[in-house]
Amino acid sequence: MPPADCPLCPRLAAFRAANRAAHPGYHNAPVPPFGGLDARLLIVGMAPGLHGANQTGRPFTGDYAGDLLYGTLLAFGFASGRYGRRADDGLTLQDCRITNAARCVPPKNKLEPQEIHTCRQFLIAELEAMPSLRAILALGKDAHDSVVRTLGGKPSRLPFTHGGQHDLRPGLRLFSSYHCSRYNTNTGRLTTPMFEAVVAAVRAHLDALTG
Repeated sequence: MPPADCPLCPRLAAFRAANRAAHPGYHNAPVPPFGGLDARLLIVGMAPGLHGANQTGRPFTGDYAGDLLYGTLLAFGFASGRYGRRADDGLTLQDCRITNAARCVPPKNKLEPQEIHTCRQFLIAELEAMPSLRAILALGKDAHDSVVRTLGGKPSRLPFTHGGQHDLRPGLRLFSSYHCSRYNTNTGRLTTPMFEAVVAAVRAHLDALTG
């Protein structure tokens, strides 16, 4: 996990400093993963949202994407408690961990390729520290491509599709979904049933391994 004042990406560090001045009550630091390293499922987004995870300090917490994500995780037994758009809402994850391919919020919600590459070392370390990992759910094409590259693959050979599945290595399957952002849901690109279907497939996969 990068330090609070990580200097590796100068553009992101400068944006972080500006946000600390503009929003002094926000987290304004690399956002740590949420959930245990013993989980079998890792959910990977691309980067924190300015007024979501960058504010609360917990992935997908504080914005609309978290409403759909955590509501669905609760429905399929990957979480317990109640989601309240706050890091202290008491919600816990069950056999699930959530992270981002890049840990700092980028300007205009857009990362540069070098920033994704630079932060990949932390995703690599995270995957290596999860001995029970059996499934990864990537939210959006950028997250999908980053996961594929992190594990030594090529996105051209393992392309992103909503609801797609790829076996990355023996015992590890990648599931992919459109990102659960307000833009995608407002435009109808992603509906709640579509997202639930992907999470249901993850649930069935892990249940089959248990059974």
